[in-house]
Amino acid sequence: MKRTWLKCSAVPLAVLVSASGATALRAQDQSSSQSSAAPAPAPEKKPTVEQRKENQQDRIASGVKSGQLTTGETANLEKKEAAINQETRADRAANGGKLTAAEKAQVHQQQNQVSKQIYADKHNANTAHFGNNKVGQRRENQQDRIAQGVKSGQLTAGETAKLEKQQQGINKQVAADRQANGGTLTASEKKQVNREQNQVSRNIYRKKHNASTAGKAKPKQ
Repeated sequence: MKRTWLKCSAVPLAVLVSASGATALRAQDQSSSQSSAAPAPAPEKKPTVEQRKENQQDRIASGVKSGQLTTGETANLEKKEAAINQETRADRAANGGKLTAAEKAQVHQQQNQVSKQIYADKHNANTAHFGNNKVGQRRENQQDRIAQGVKSGQLTAGETAKLEKQQQGINKQVAADRQANGGTLTASEKKQVNREQNQVSRNIYRKKHNASTAGKAKPKQ
């Protein structure tokens, strides 16, 4: 009888040991899976006002260099950027050098509008065709110098707008002269264009080496 009782009681004891071991293993698995889970990604920081401004200028510079933006489109975009920059400076001056949350939101909204305009202008049918002749090469060289100045911060948005407006005037004059002469320029017209480009060239140099910069080195909110 004793042997029978011991034999029967050994079965539930084994079951209990096995069940408790399985429970411990499950708890250990859950604990290890929770500890090995990847941490939640940190929320992305919104770009500052200065970072947003720099990004827009880089996109404009890229469009100028590639020919996706015409001189007229660039002048218009830079005029809008100059207005935003002027408004930002006025707001900072009124608030001890800082922008309020409402002012930051307003700047970002305005930059959103400019961003859409940059994309539209870069992807429309208008492009800057420089041509392989000397006049076209000179024009391309000037645009490359302006694009480099925009990207480096040597040219402010206002300075760029003025330079692009000058280039636009020369381009319109060249187009009118070509149309009047069956697609070509006379020797005197080429000389005139070169004189005007010389003036723009000196203007580019002065504006790139004056005290005014786009201020990329001092990011602020």
